[in-house]
Amino acid sequence: MTASLPTSSSCDAATRVVGLRTQHGAGLLGVPLRGLRLSWRAETDDPEAHLIGYQIASGAPEGELEPLDAVAGHRTTGVEIPGELAPRERRAFSVRVATTAGWSAWSPPLVVEAGVDGPDLVAAVIGRDTPADGPVPLLRTEFLLDRVPALARLRLSALGLVDAWINGVRATDALLTPGWTSYQERVLVDTLDVTALLREGVNVVVLAVADGWYRGSFGFARRQAIYGDRTGALAQIEADGEIVAKTDASWQAGFGAIRSASIYDGTVTDLRLDDPGVHRPGFADGGWTAASVVEVDQARFEPRSAPPVRVVAELPMTASSHDGRTRLDGGQNVSGWVRLTVRGRAGDVVTVRHAEVLEPSGDLHVKALRSARATDVYTLDRDGEHTLEPAFTFHGFRYADVDGAEVVSATAVAISSDLAPRSTFSSSHEALDRFHSNVFWSQRDNFVSVPTDCPQRDERLGWTGDAQAFAATANTLMDAESFWMSWLRDLEIDQTDEGGVPSVVPDIIRPQDMLMGGVPTENMGRAGWADAATIVPLAVYESYGSDEVLARQRGSMRRWVEHLRRRAADDVVLPGGEFQYGDWLDPDAPGERPWEAKVSSDFVANAFYAHSARLLARAERVLGDADAAEEYENLADRVGAATFERWGEEAILTQSGAAMALEFGIAPVARRDEIAAGLAENVRREGGRIATGFLGTPLVLFALSNAGYLDEAYLMLLRREAPSWLYQVDRGATTVWERWDAILPDGSIHSGAMDALPSEESAREEGSMLSFNHYAYGAVIDWVYRTVAGLAPDAADPGYRTVRVAPRPASGLDHASASIRTPQGRLAIDWRVVDGVFEAILDVPFGSRAVLDLPVTEGSVVTVDGATGREELAQGSHRLVVTEPRIAQALAPART
Repeated sequence: MTASLPTSSSCDAATRVVGLRTQHGAGLLGVPLRGLRLSWRAETDDPEAHLIGYQIASGAPEGELEPLDAVAGHRTTGVEIPGELAPRERRAFSVRVATTAGWSAWSPPLVVEAGVDGPDLVAAVIGRDTPADGPVPLLRTEFLLDRVPALARLRLSALGLVDAWINGVRATDALLTPGWTSYQERVLVDTLDVTALLREGVNVVVLAVADGWYRGSFGFARRQAIYGDRTGALAQIEADGEIVAKTDASWQAGFGAIRSASIYDGTVTDLRLDDPGVHRPGFADGGWTAASVVEVDQARFEPRSAPPVRVVAELPMTASSHDGRTRLDGGQNVSGWVRLTVRGRAGDVVTVRHAEVLEPSGDLHVKALRSARATDVYTLDRDGEHTLEPAFTFHGFRYADVDGAEVVSATAVAISSDLAPRSTFSSSHEALDRFHSNVFWSQRDNFVSVPTDCPQRDERLGWTGDAQAFAATANTLMDAESFWMSWLRDLEIDQTDEGGVPSVVPDIIRPQDMLMGGVPTENMGRAGWADAATIVPLAVYESYGSDEVLARQRGSMRRWVEHLRRRAADDVVLPGGEFQYGDWLDPDAPGERPWEAKVSSDFVANAFYAHSARLLARAERVLGDADAAEEYENLADRVGAATFERWGEEAILTQSGAAMALEFGIAPVARRDEIAAGLAENVRREGGRIATGFLGTPLVLFALSNAGYLDEAYLMLLRREAPSWLYQVDRGATTVWERWDAILPDGSIHSGAMDALPSEESAREEGSMLSFNHYAYGAVIDWVYRTVAGLAPDAADPGYRTVRVAPRPASGLDHASASIRTPQGRLAIDWRVVDGVFEAILDVPFGSRAVLDLPVTEGSVVTVDGATGREELAQGSHRLVVTEPRIAQALAPART
């Protein structure tokens, strides 16, 4: 029963509202006009206070804000604001909360600034005709201002990639603007505050436009002009409400120092062609011509809704000599490039080649790059020192070889979508801590505008199977809600009219691009990949607590499940014999045919069908459609029962099949204990050896621990021999590998051979599929937070409003500490086992409640803050003690 709201004059001076933000993240200018939502946190000094309501006020930033109706309830996340913002509107919001003690003070105002949709832009897209992968055009104009403006904005976008300078100063720290979306329907527009860059008198704007994902050679088939054969930029400067500059045919177009820029191949720069005069008034060059207008539907342009790509770390690199070159080592596998200071002479050519690992011989391992050159080349324009960086590219690397000049210093520049870290984890197990770090870095390195599979070879695509497997972990490690929301927009755009979901988003794969076993392969509707349409939205909802993602994606989710239902027709389950990726990269599958896993791909396909139907039912229930929820729940039950009857007996003999049967609710209730026991026996018999691929790996530890087999779960987690999570740590990995044994026990590198080539076989080297930076197997970190640390959101009360606290110590793992920045505030635990007693400090944020599930035995005595009998806790710091605790016996094999 909801408590009644206090009177308006009743004050709670101990409580305050902090962290007011939109769903688009802090600091983003020019947000979408529609669907604005607010979230906030509340803090209190009153341990007895409880949230019972909120009130929002809004209005012009310069005026008094008008309160809306007060609302009863404890909601603080994803509160929808009625109506729409007008283009360019600046609206202020403030929030106060009601507690059992009264109303808090109003929060400091949050000013939200709306962006501009394409039809409201008057600027045109302009460019200069060049061949794909050719020189990067420069576009330039000058304009006059009679005064310094009080407020100025640059609207910036491109068909391709764009950098912008105003009066010689880069206009933004964002990279790879506007990012990669489904360009055929959606191109993002950045809004930048350029007030400080403009001056009275003549101002100069220069744009550089590269091919990027739009036109460059991309995908493992290396097709060009995927979205269009002409690149161009769009820029519009507004000063004090007036458009003072816009891209049109009056701009001049020429070339500068960048002779080519390719995401895969790197950048070629000739500094002898760099003319700094281009940024100064009065510049004239006989080689420049009038820019040409690129025809495009302006409706494709829309405001950015998630953080852009930025530099997120800079790591010093050590230098040594190798075969006459300078070898650089950044100590960490990253996505980005080398910032290099060299000493040389005019005309010297400096070459920088990148790689993730070294061959046993000490050479760079470049075979895994396939056709990606991953090489930056610079020609020096003068004698002396130069600081060199590429543009419009990025590489996956730890090592680099430099040839052509003396290296003075080097820095590994790491880039990523600018998502704030959300959590921390440490434990008494050094290798597990290192693996946690590896997973974080793999997410950082692969969340570059879209969730890619790898950052180094001629791929770097938004594989949906990798994304769904990793989504829960990604949501814990980083504040990724807006990132996923943007990507899910593209997933829905790229769905077929029949509801099929592609294997990569944005979708650039054609059947002739991908030959599996020599056969052209359709990438639409593959099980475990296409199910990202249902799995990712529910993972986002559970972690962040806002139903926006479900409301936005419900149509996409329905279309996917109905697509499956049509494919099944009267047979309930999907027909057998369709190509599926299956439990991809099962360690026992033939190395060159990674789709041939132990578990039947037909079982896998229908298990995910049932799972998607059940997730859709849950979304329908959250959104208030009980009839639809019942329909899809019944569908899931029918599909699950038929799946188990047809394929279950064979499937449950495998780790992945048993895990899916248990975790997706496919196993008959009367058989669940038997199946779980069989899975545990399998794990014990194999000494904890992992026998799962991409789809089984996120499920197998949950299947064990949820059935009470903690010893076996820890046996798998802490195993050090291949295949295992910690084997790669012992081999020196700093990110997660694509293959369990990418580096073999004898130190040699896996061949990566794969019988799956595009039609242009020359574009690849022997079909190798070997990445040392692939986050999919890092999905286990979700289990680590929920089970080792013991912090998990409650599915029925998401966003950590209700927290399940269930830490499980193990032999060899007697301490863990973790924190998560939840929508309500910092949730943290620090536990250890000392002299046979489990002790923990648990910090619960205001607005959350914790439900305890501690590691007890029959002889345990549990005290919470010195008292017994407490199973639920409100906000505050609490001391938990358990005598004679349950300690899992991992019995992990010794390190080899």
